[in-house]
Amino acid sequence: MGVLINPDFLSATNVSNVLTRSTFVAIIAVGATFVISSGGLDLSVGAMTAFVAGIMIMFMNALVPSLEANAIIAGIGLVICVGALCGLFNGLIVTIGRIEPFIVTLGTMGIFRAFITFMSNGGTIPIDRSLRDPFRPIYFGEVLGIPIPIVICAIVAGIGAFILYKTKYGRRCAAVGANEEVARFSGISVARIRTTAFVIQGICVAIAAVCYVPRLGAATPTTGLLWELQVITAVVIGGTALRGGKGHIWGTIAGAVILEMIANLMVLSDFISEYLVAAVQGVIIIVAMLIQRFSRRS
Repeated sequence: MGVLINPDFLSATNVSNVLTRSTFVAIIAVGATFVISSGGLDLSVGAMTAFVAGIMIMFMNALVPSLEANAIIAGIGLVICVGALCGLFNGLIVTIGRIEPFIVTLGTMGIFRAFITFMSNGGTIPIDRSLRDPFRPIYFGEVLGIPIPIVICAIVAGIGAFILYKTKYGRRCAAVGANEEVARFSGISVARIRTTAFVIQGICVAIAAVCYVPRLGAATPTTGLLWELQVITAVVIGGTALRGGKGHIWGTIAGAVILEMIANLMVLSDFISEYLVAAVQGVIIIVAMLIQRFSRRS
């Protein structure tokens, strides 16, 4: 169908671009699969991406005089820690404060977005010129002809799938999402499982930020805008139940790719304006939820 709309749709260059651009959402969506499977929801992932990206760039820029290119390694290490702490912050408020994840992450979404706006003074936080060339390969480089972001995404998805399907934590995560009370009576620490899921989400956000920053070489207050919608949509159309209790990592990855393919088709065609991409994604998640609801009734 895509070929009928535009012959360039299945060209090697376009397919590679679609897969590469989908990796940001896909990596974050792997973490979201854990959060949603455990019965939670994180609306702050887009704002968190902008915040941790800004922190990483400012930290690397500050280290340039002393560490030069090694500042990139230090920056990557820092952003993973910051992402984990942001996830821990969300998780602890949800579990200890006993507040709905929707409310908590709606609040932290505003906090993270305000922080990056303050840090950038409403403008841009650019990466130091001396770091641009050494950092570019993380997005533009290849391994055996495969773009590095795709390789990183595959590794993250593989690790996520192993944890969710093959470990005790993965089974307990699904059990907590399926029935919190039964899980608690079974001796499972619901608070620990859910908090860990949010930490995993934060780490995935940080990894996505590392892949994203070399693309534009900067972080802005609009970085990651509406990514939370794309992430949740990818998870839902990938087969994970939004009510919790069931997660599909590889389905989530497929969902992220499908969303990017739809956006790409809208750009290549003249049928629907590319400015309506978010509207189409909104329709998709509503339809996916309706399908889940009716299939559950039947």
